[in-house]
Amino acid sequence: MAHDPAGTDLYPPARLGEVRAAVVAAGLDALLLTPGPDLRYVTGYDAHESERLTCLVVPADTDPVLVVPRLEVRGAHASPAGGLGIELTGWDETDDPYALVAARLGAATARVGLSDRMWAMMVLRFRAAMPGTQQVLASAALRELRARKSPAEVLALRAAGEAIDRVHARVPGWLRPGRTERQVAADIAEAIVAEGHATADFTIVASGPNGAIPHHGAGDRVLQAGDAVVVDIGGTMPSGYCSDCTRTYAVGDPPGEFAAYYRVLQTAQEAAFKAVRPGVRAEAIDAAAREPITAAGYGEFFVHRTGHGIGLETHEDPYIVSGNTEKLKPGNAFSIEPGIYPGHSGARIEDIVVCTDDGCQRLNNGTRDLVVVPA
Repeated sequence: MAHDPAGTDLYPPARLGEVRAAVVAAGLDALLLTPGPDLRYVTGYDAHESERLTCLVVPADTDPVLVVPRLEVRGAHASPAGGLGIELTGWDETDDPYALVAARLGAATARVGLSDRMWAMMVLRFRAAMPGTQQVLASAALRELRARKSPAEVLALRAAGEAIDRVHARVPGWLRPGRTERQVAADIAEAIVAEGHATADFTIVASGPNGAIPHHGAGDRVLQAGDAVVVDIGGTMPSGYCSDCTRTYAVGDPPGEFAAYYRVLQTAQEAAFKAVRPGVRAEAIDAAAREPITAAGYGEFFVHRTGHGIGLETHEDPYIVSGNTEKLKPGNAFSIEPGIYPGHSGARIEDIVVCTDDGCQRLNNGTRDLVVVPA
């Protein structure tokens, strides 16, 4: 249940007031937030997920209450939530915590927002406890707040970016013919934690033809001379904020066509980066990345969106994809990660960026040139 030492900057007490205002603006009577990113965003409490209900109740018109299993009360008090002045109510093993929450809200509760990641068993228990209450996603109230990062959140994401950059700087030393993708991924996972993350969340090491599978993971394929290797890695920092960065490497001289389409990919990633500024539609960033790839004849091999938001989750709003007409705002943090996957190999370049008042800043600053490792 680690939390950021900057606590009050990253999870400020004033956020509860902002959340309540958002509850009212969304036409909700309350939010019900169980362990996960929504609860942590509002309170800083990295609560243990289990079948026992932990739930922050944020009514539109009364004070919030944090309902926790009796055995978790001390941990909740010791978390950042304990410094917010929130009432904590413990429940015993023989109690019905869903009935407790329903009674707290009252029979007139018409519409509640549930954590987007609430377990289905809890959704159904709340439905049974409040049969006349409409359930919607908590993101109806929280989406805009979470999508616009505060200066403290940007600093946390920058620290995550710097940490994963340090890992990428070490990757060439692990890419040698004769080693398997899985062996390289194990080295990377260890380094992610060594470089400051609390957890290593994913380690994609996709060599040769596996590089054409965007979410390949890491398998038993043995690295060979001439392989291009896509390395997409990330983790969660003690702050709760995430990293995500992709670089593509070559073990010896890469396949003939590879160098040509890698240059196209660099152009596309830079074009998308330069297109970011407040007021620009998210889909325009996707289009900026896609245009040079399509013009070069590789459009059919760019098979995913250009990016996703990042924060307490690796994937969150805003999504940088065709059809998303929302306009970017200062504080939006997201990936720019075009890829080209012809089949015999593949390549992707991914940086996390943040929209500023007048443009964009990268939070990953390792080289985007192709790194060729001696075979």
